[in-house]
Amino acid sequence: MAEKGSTQGSGSTDGKQSPRLSTEQMELLRRRQEMAQWAKSGKLRTRNVVTGLAIGGIVLGIYGYTFYSVSQEKFLDELEAEAKVVRANYPKTSGN
Repeated sequence: MAEKGSTQGSGSTDGKQSPRLSTEQMELLRRRQEMAQWAKSGKLRTRNVVTGLAIGGIVLGIYGYTFYSVSQEKFLDELEAEAKVVRANYPKTSGN
């Protein structure tokens, strides 16, 4: 069993207490942490922009390719020409 006066339950690892930091030192540490967060967010923002541009480029490429390939399809023109021929050969009635 541990004695009541031992340092096991005090939360320090080596039995020594850490010195208290002054308000200036605490402010300096807070500023350092804030600057590290800003640096990290700048990197993330750059990555997000690059990723967004890449995804946008892919979407525009697919969109453009679709328009290009559809504009080259001639099967609708052929069907329309066949329909005109059928309509022209269809017998005329009083209902037409």
